Amino acid sequence: MSETAEVMSRGAADGYDVEAIRADFPILSETVHGKPLCFLDNGASAQKPRQVIDAMRWQFEHCYANVHRGAYDFSERTTAAYEGARETVRAFLNARGDHEIVFTKNATEALNLVAYSLGRGLLKAGDKVLISEMEHHSNIVPWQILRDATGIELVVTPVSDEGEFLMEDYRALLAKGGVKLVAVTHVSNVMGTVTPAKRIVEAAHDAGAWVLFDGSQAVMHMPVDVQELDCDFYVFTGHKLYGPNGIGVLYGREELLERMPPFLGGGDMISSVTFEKSEWADLPAKFEAGTPPITEAIGLAAAIDYVTGVGLKAIGDHERDLLGYAMQRLSAVDGLKFIGTAPDKTAVLSFTMAGAHPHDIATIVDQQGVAVRAGHHCAEPLMHRMGVTGTTRASMGMYNTRAEVDRLGEALDKVNKIFG
Repeated sequence: MSETAEVMSRGAADGYDVEAIRADFPILSETVHGKPLCFLDNGASAQKPRQVIDAMRWQFEHCYANVHRGAYDFSERTTAAYEGARETVRAFLNARGDHEIVFTKNATEALNLVAYSLGRGLLKAGDKVLISEMEHHSNIVPWQILRDATGIELVVTPVSDEGEFLMEDYRALLAKGGVKLVAVTHVSNVMGTVTPAKRIVEAAHDAGAWVLFDGSQAVMHMPVDVQELDCDFYVFTGHKLYGPNGIGVLYGREELLERMPPFLGGGDMISSVTFEKSEWADLPAKFEAGTPPITEAIGLAAAIDYVTGVGLKAIGDHERDLLGYAMQRLSAVDGLKFIGTAPDKTAVLSFTMAGAHPHDIATIVDQQGVAVRAGHHCAEPLMHRMGVTGTTRASMGMYNTRAEVDRLGEALDKVNKIFG
């Protein structure tokens, strides 16, 4: 049996039809350098199913208008679609109410929103914000800016040589006192490490700290229930969840969002304005100044409908199968070393190869039609921790197959022939 036939047979047997899913993604039929596209850079930005493309096109072609401001049919219908998208996100995260869902332009803006807003009253000089060694720059830089502006202290909890979140070290830092906010990734963008989110929250709350999760690398791989996690903030971005770019999400606990001042000022986030003062609108409008990403929110809702229709558990099972197969297959490549081997991880593989720079690796495998990422992945401190300047990263998604893993392995063998 051929590899493709084996994949299709296994998919049909376990109810996960990967070939049917691939057919929903028009771009996967493209060729690169004369070879079928093998897209393994989903951790940077995932491809879009036809359902998302069609939803956004329909909105532009048939019913586009600004929201919340028009007493005419198009505006009312667009407003209903936009607010319907908010409800879709609420249900996706199981937030208590849609007023706890704030639309932003991406996860980076959501993180900056929280940092800026907490820093204008709820955090003060001497308070500690705790992050981990595996954070994306977007969950480091805003806190450094806040530290330099207000005098908060930034503390960093370590990870192991395998890339695991070290709970005992984390608890020890909490025990020293003064931690007001824990802001950590749910899944590492470099290593795929899944952090022990529930235990992180329990320990932080016991120490009197709030918890923010960067879920940009999590929500496409597993169900997320913010009430079950009991976190205070959760952020993610649309373009990694098979949705469009230009749309991000901040979930915030209502009582905290009510206490936080606005991040941006302008239209739609006010209830009244005079030259003497302004009054803020109710949640979530208080944090959504100006014309929002209307069609992008509708596209995000379509993406959420798509992945929930397939089933996040089924997607996770498929990706775990790919991860196991990929680790076995790539282990056979001479000189390859994995960076990040935590037992609980998503289908993300970062690696180095003896004698070959990550950018050279990515360039060579691209000639075989295989798209991977190379560099520090916006996580320079983690690179320093792991003793490397950069890695090559293959990040798999719901439409990838074992056959594509084999193509990556064959392309890496070519790298060895060139540099060996």
